[in-house]
Amino acid sequence: MNLLQTIAFTPSTDDITSKVDSAKIAAGDFAQAIATNPSEAFRQLGHDAIQFGLKVLLAIIIYIVGAWFIKLVKRALKKYFEARKTDKTIASFTTSFVSVALTVLLIVLTISTLGFDTTSLAALLAGGGVAIGMALSGTLQNFSGGLLLLAFKPFKVGDFIEAQGYAGTVAEMSIVNTRINLPDNRSVTIPHGTLANGNINNYTRNPVRRLEWKVNLEYGTDSDACIAKLLEIVSANDMVLDDSTPGAAKPMAAVFQLSDSSVTFVARGWVFNENYWDAYFAVNDELYKQLPAAGFKFPFPQLDVHFRQA
Repeated sequence: MNLLQTIAFTPSTDDITSKVDSAKIAAGDFAQAIATNPSEAFRQLGHDAIQFGLKVLLAIIIYIVGAWFIKLVKRALKKYFEARKTDKTIASFTTSFVSVALTVLLIVLTISTLGFDTTSLAALLAGGGVAIGMALSGTLQNFSGGLLLLAFKPFKVGDFIEAQGYAGTVAEMSIVNTRINLPDNRSVTIPHGTLANGNINNYTRNPVRRLEWKVNLEYGTDSDACIAKLLEIVSANDMVLDDSTPGAAKPMAAVFQLSDSSVTFVARGWVFNENYWDAYFAVNDELYKQLPAAGFKFPFPQLDVHFRQA
């Protein structure tokens, strides 16, 4: 046994001790060979070094080709999912999972090319599985959470959701976390463990949403006339739907609340998700312009003071 062949991955303490002893014996044999026949000893060492160098070169080539192949597989999966019009959430999760699995397989193959015992390596990984599992409990929880999200599908890529204190559009779902883009173009990554165990508010799952406008007017306002004017303004907007659209209802208006210094009126209407903010701001602008022109006055804070003689 030469010096370069004494190193190996082993999960057993006894085997490690045996390898160390073998290395010591091989080193002693090499020293004795130099003392008795230096030229033959160095020739054998050069031969072993060349063999090991070739293994390293082959391992590098395998890793480079394997990395290129993994990228090729990812691109092929992307094209396949796009051609089949697969849900983006499933496509993103599957691509991420396949990429990780192939990368692990490539690492094992590269190590085996160097001459290490992959059986011993597998036994080492299995023996340390419990320790690794405890150390990576959070990661495993995130992976399990990703499977739950993939199974129950509370959202998909492209949905606008609110979760863990953030509201934004789902951009990508990997095997352990989900990335969302916030309205101000920030990117937030949320682990699947917390995401699967928390509340998820999906704003785009249903095609239509209800809008609400609240207007404070002074006391003494004719409520019937105000309600009629609110309905007129809301219904005049082309983006506001009526009850002919599935999931929507006719616009409505009512007295909402009697506050300290004002009467609060509310108007409600249904719109498609993509028109939510455009309709909201457009109707707000019309309320501000048309209500005062129709004789309805916005209030100011009021305080009644009564003087009583002693």
